[in-house]
Amino acid sequence: MDTKALRQKILDLAIRGKLVPQDPNDEPASVLLERIREQKKQMVKEGKLKAKDIKNDSVIFVGEDSLHYEKFADGSVKCIEDEIPFELPDGWAWARIFSITEDLPYGTVKKSMQTGLVAVLRMGNIQSGEIDYSDLVYSSDIDDIKKYTLVKNDLLFNRTNSAEWVGKTAIYRGNMPAIYAGYLIRVRAFIDSEYLNVVMNSSYAKAYCNSVKTDGVNQSNINAQKLGNFLVPIPSLVEQKRISSSIVEFIPRISMIQEEKEHIADLVLQTKSKILDLAIRGQLVPQNSDDEPASVLLERIRAEKEELIKQGKIKRDKKESVIFKGEDNSYYEKIGKTIKCIDTEISFEIPNSWLWCRLDSIGNWQTGSTPSRRNDEYYGGSIPWIKTGDLNNGYIIDIPEYITEKALNETAVKLIPAGTVLIAMYGATIGKVGITTCEATTNQACCACCNLYGVLSEYLFYYLQSQKENFINMAEGGAQPNISKEKIVATLIPVPPYEQQIQIINIIKIFNKHIESIEKSLN
Repeated sequence: MDTKALRQKILDLAIRGKLVPQDPNDEPASVLLERIREQKKQMVKEGKLKAKDIKNDSVIFVGEDSLHYEKFADGSVKCIEDEIPFELPDGWAWARIFSITEDLPYGTVKKSMQTGLVAVLRMGNIQSGEIDYSDLVYSSDIDDIKKYTLVKNDLLFNRTNSAEWVGKTAIYRGNMPAIYAGYLIRVRAFIDSEYLNVVMNSSYAKAYCNSVKTDGVNQSNINAQKLGNFLVPIPSLVEQKRISSSIVEFIPRISMIQEEKEHIADLVLQTKSKILDLAIRGQLVPQNSDDEPASVLLERIRAEKEELIKQGKIKRDKKESVIFKGEDNSYYEKIGKTIKCIDTEISFEIPNSWLWCRLDSIGNWQTGSTPSRRNDEYYGGSIPWIKTGDLNNGYIIDIPEYITEKALNETAVKLIPAGTVLIAMYGATIGKVGITTCEATTNQACCACCNLYGVLSEYLFYYLQSQKENFINMAEGGAQPNISKEKIVATLIPVPPYEQQIQIINIIKIFNKHIESIEKSLN
């Protein structure tokens, strides 16, 4: 269930008169709007409003030709049928925000403090139609407090924010004394504020805000004039309250469902992590004494490599690592003629038939390269070029960018075979992994392991997934953290017998299939 979409659907039904039954005995909205106009004129006479605060007020009506017209304060009339977004039930009417509110003032521009007499609500305090009081600043400025103090049921409209969040609206319920900051507009309405808050959080209002916002370098803006011109669907006052009551009943239930979804999603992540953790500790599948031990497998691989060295096909690795358990049950590592105890690096025990080794020992690792962007002849070819953003923690199928044979021949990029395991080394993608499905190349931010020795690519893939947090913790740098290839290949990996690797892969796939089913049901 998409709770966000459900919430929007309920709000949209509400403002179209489809959420609660219509009552023909309700006072028409036109009568309510006429009463509001008279009330505002009286407030001007009493000095509670200024003449300029009603100059934009208008009357919207349906003419004899069934089209919508708007009569302005100067007596002029204009057809606005092209502005009407949808049909309203009988007894409803359209009105601009100007006509149903007092003035639309901006908030204080003075600097707030960590302590003070009253809270200063800012754009970050507006969350999902409500005020979030968890991150507050304060003011002790007496003039500001007098001028900007909020009254219960005032609405706050976020006039300046990112393109996605400009236009956020929330209702102030008087939880604590507060004023509001300059990026907000106070909306004090003559209709039910709860209902107006419903309208302002609907997809209809969001679409309007998106259409009138002015985009700057880092933020968008909607001024008071544009806000005041927004058309509000107005039902009778009693229906406004019926709608508000229904929303108050529905929304908390939707929020509860959303919280449960988030809780289940968190459990799913924990389950995935636990499965991988059990897998790499040898606790996911039963141990079989008939399986060939990993030590025999790796010894045979070393013998095969030795033969290739004799034939001159590969070079000897002078830093080749061999890890074994001594008679004292401690772990030792032999590199060349040097032997040292590495117990402090062993984070957990593994079954007797398993073996620890460095990632460098189980395959050929290499980093990629980025052909010069200045040379157009290097791009747009037929050779897949994988970047960290293409790693999807699965098989890499969609590859958006390709390089040419010329780039392959003239730059440092190298081909890697299908089945190569990749891990991201830079930025926010550190630790993301993927497996190639075709021959490809990579950029320099990817570390690739191909031509594996004794370890199946999918087992390595799952192991690297289980170590993501460790790789992130090993990263260095500030705004652009990175982990070197040397640190990655020096990481220890527990190697199971070959048959157990196959079993582990199959069991994880079965679990993942069930987990994916749960995740789909949540969406």
